[in-house]
Amino acid sequence: MTLPLFPLQSVFFPGETVPLHIFEERYKQLINDCRNEAVTFGIPVYINDSIAFGTEVQLVEVVNTYEGGEMDVVCVARQVFRVLSFENQMEGKLYAGGEVEFLDLENDADDQLRLEVLEKIEMLYDLMEVPFTKISPKQFNSYSLAHKMGLSFEQEYSLLQIPKETDRLLFIKQHLETTAEVLKSINRTKAMIEMNGHFKNFDPLDFKDFKV
Repeated sequence: MTLPLFPLQSVFFPGETVPLHIFEERYKQLINDCRNEAVTFGIPVYINDSIAFGTEVQLVEVVNTYEGGEMDVVCVARQVFRVLSFENQMEGKLYAGGEVEFLDLENDADDQLRLEVLEKIEMLYDLMEVPFTKISPKQFNSYSLAHKMGLSFEQEYSLLQIPKETDRLLFIKQHLETTAEVLKSINRTKAMIEMNGHFKNFDPLDFKDFKV
């Protein structure tokens, strides 16, 4: 399938709301084409000076249009794709485009795994002392809180490429376990530093049974 392409150094997951500020002439043309022709476009992730995977998005609303033609728009992310080819300008257009292949995503995870990952997210939030709004495992998926659990840009990009929901949740679970251990270690160190300089009560030792 051929898609107009708008490369960005950002990762967007299916179902996510995508707010964009449009100011370049080529992308003003793209948004106008989306409005007039109901076309979708792709946002390939620009990483390591290349593009390979991205997400198809659909224009939902043009929120603001400014005097110079700049726009604030809201889109929704749909399907993950692999980039097969790229041309800097589509024929007769200012914007880029290319051939893409959509990934066949599998929703194969069970509720128990979803629950385990949710519990680990809640534990992480507790360690960071950040409020957490509970979510039902049936309403939760690997993309729901992907931007809110401390994944690096590179980790988010890796997550985007995983086709199976079970594998995505296991990827997140491993990250959460590692991050929680780091935070626990930091909190222990913090507690030790805060104790330094305070008077301490020590239990008296009985030297009768000591041997050298």
